Amino acid sequence: TGGRGADVVVDPVGGDTFTRSTRCIAFEGRIIIIGFTSGAFGQLATNHALIKNYGVLGLHWGMYRVIAPGLIAEVQRELDAMVAAGLVRPLVTERLAMADAPDGLTRLGAGATTGRVTVIPSL
Repeated sequence: TGGRGADVVVDPVGGDTFTRSTRCIAFEGRIIIIGFTSGAFGQLATNHALIKNYGVLGLHWGMYRVIAPGLIAEVQRELDAMVAAGLVRPLVTERLAMADAPDGLTRLGAGATTGRVTVIPSL
């Protein structure tokens, strides 16, 4: 980010990871909370959010199946178009064969990965 910080952080982990996200978020950035796989909710220091002018959004994606099920397919189409146009570039750091998936999951669980670790069955 050139020292600027991340514009958007998607946090599925919570706890200490959320706290670290608040340290690397850019001025006027957004942190999107989608889970707490660490088993702990992140604690928000509202004074910090005020000083760095960032927003925190909770996203319970599963509820859209109940509240607005048609929205899921619409959003997926829009995301696919954005990726195809090069507007969104997910950080995929590893592409693994199915045989390597257990090792990848072990490293993911240990917090030893960065970006997306993708399993591609045809590799």
